[in-house]
Parts: sequence; C-alpha cells; structure tokens
Amino acid sequence: MQGDGRIVSAVRAVLVDLDGVVYAGERALPGAAEFFATLQRLGVAYAFLTNNTTRTPEHYAARLAQLGIAVDRAQIVTAAEAAAGVIARERPAARVYVIGEDGLRSAFQRRGFVLTGEAADYVVVGLDRSFDYEKLRLGTAAIRRGAQFVASNADALLPTDDDFVPGAGAMVGALVGATGVAPRVIGKPKPDMLLLALEPLGVLPREAMMIGDRLDTDIAAGRAAGMYTALVLSGVARAEDLPAAPVQPDLVAEHLGALASVFARYRGEGARAE
Repeated sequence: MQGDGRIVSAVRAVLVDLDGVVYAGERALPGAAEFFATLQRLGVAYAFLTNNTTRTPEHYAARLAQLGIAVDRAQIVTAAEAAAGVIARERPAARVYVIGEDGLRSAFQRRGFVLTGEAADYVVVGLDRSFDYEKLRLGTAAIRRGAQFVASNADALLPTDDDFVPGAGAMVGALVGATGVAPRVIGKPKPDMLLLALEPLGVLPREAMMIGDRLDTDIAAGRAAGMYTALVLSGVARAEDLPAAPVQPDLVAEHLGALASVFARYRGEGARAE
C-alpha cells in the first residue's frame, strides 16, 4: 500500500468500480468479499458503479452474490441508470430514442419514458452490438431536429482477455461525425454518475472515496466529483503508469484486500486484515 492511509478516517462512503476491482471475468479478485465485510463492520456505506450499460442492476447483484458479496440492486448504479435518472429530473415525460442494449433500454422503461425513434426529445447512446445504419439514420435525424444528444459513456475501446473491442464511444463517434454535435456524457470520467450515487447514501463528496482500476475514468471521475480516490492495481492500471498520469489517486493498493487492511487499521478495529 502506498500513500497516506489515514485519509480513510474521513471517509463515510465508498463508490467502487466493478470489473478489474471486484472481479475479473468469472473470478473474484483478492480480498473483494473481505473488503465489503470490513466496510459493513465499520459502518461505512458503499455502492457499485459501472460504465457498462448492457446489463441491469439485477444482473450485477446476482453476479456479486455468486462471489459472496450480498448487495441490493439499489446499491448498483450503471451509466444507464444514471442517464435515466438525470433525464428524469430534467424532463420526466420526455420521448427518448435509445441506441443501446437491454440495460440501457430497461433503465428508461422503468422510469416510464416513451421510447421512440420519432419526434424524440433525447437521443441516448450506449454500447450497442447490433448498431447499424438505420439506428445511425434515426439518431442523426433526431439530433438534427433538435433532440438533446446524451452519451451514457464515451469509452471508445473496452479491454478483453485478448485485445480491445469497440465500446459505446464508437457509436457516439458515428453520431458526432454525422451531426457535428458533441454529446453530454453522463458516465465516468464525468462526475454525474458519482454524485447521483452518493445522494441516497446521504454523504457529501468530500466524505466519500471512489475506488477503481483506471486512472482515465475512475480516478478522473472521483477527482471531478470532489472525492478522495484510491487506485487498485488489480485491473487496467499499473504502477508504472502513475508518474505520467495527469490525475493522481490519493491511495494506491494492490487490490481490495490490501485496502481492507488500511480501513481496518485506521477506523479503529486495531487488527490488520489479510
């Protein structure tokens, strides 16, 4: 563990990225279940965040339960849920054209939005593995008519075990190219999703910590939201990436198990978790 672990004494809630932090593929990463058990013992609230819009919160809750981490769906905030929440505040009766998969569509359906490609007030884009010319045409037409252009996230590439594959940013980029309009981005590295996740926890940003495995999204988003940040080296980022990074985390840990040790030590348990 690097950095001053004593800052955890000011933290009342943590927001945690999923892939590369809690799990990798089908396996839990070191100390994941222990970390959340430690937070529960210490009375520190937590929620999970992901830029992935293809799955529902229920899917993630079930997946975490299989890894021994019990969580309510309300503790899981996807970029899809965040986008629907932001638009619900602005215009709850909006007509929305969704370019995305089940996680994005269901987030808007649950809030009662009318989903349509005709006369849309918003065009909302996420990863869509069936993206085609017709969707591009409808989205372009709606934006040119004045619909607000919202990107659930702008991740151009997504890491896989073997390589990188196109992310939501590829669909977003096609619409930008066709319309010349830049979208409003809701997911990380923007702070909107983080601030939305903190509201039900009743915690101010300066009392919270964002934990992630990516400097360019997780840590950048935490900084933008005014939160403490912790980088775990169990996913994308490596220690050698830190010197040149434009944003720096407050803490760096090998994995959540190491971070559990710091929380236990500085929150009064007195014992170091392993």
